[in-house]
Amino acid sequence: MDVVIYHNPACGTSRNALELIRHVGMEPHVVEYLKTPPSRAMIAQLAERTSAPLRDLLREKGTPFAELGLGDPGLTDDQLLDAIEAHPILLNRPIVVSPMGVRLCRPSEAVLDLLPADDLKPFTKEDGEVVIDAAGQRVKR
Repeated sequence: MDVVIYHNPACGTSRNALELIRHVGMEPHVVEYLKTPPSRAMIAQLAERTSAPLRDLLREKGTPFAELGLGDPGLTDDQLLDAIEAHPILLNRPIVVSPMGVRLCRPSEAVLDLLPADDLKPFTKEDGEVVIDAAGQRVKR
């Protein structure tokens, strides 16, 4: 199964999602999107495949979101894509692509919905939160 993660190594949620993918025995294709930003067309396609508006892929925290007035609901997708193209940090992360779907994986354990769930082993996020318990069951919050 091919898996792609649009990843920011400075983001704990992104690091946890990446480790969960590896934890289930897969090595994803890692796209550090701040170094290699996806094209406008790819961003639009990712949004479409998540079945959510493009606006849902925008990140506010630690970005120029407010300064650029991106909270304005009247902005078009083309205007949002212009902003993301100029400031890739506006693309929220991690976005994961697998044959089972495409999703913004916030919280990081949402990535498990895109991966085979057979024979899960215990997993604890870097902040100590248990995601998969000793019995191999996902812990629901």
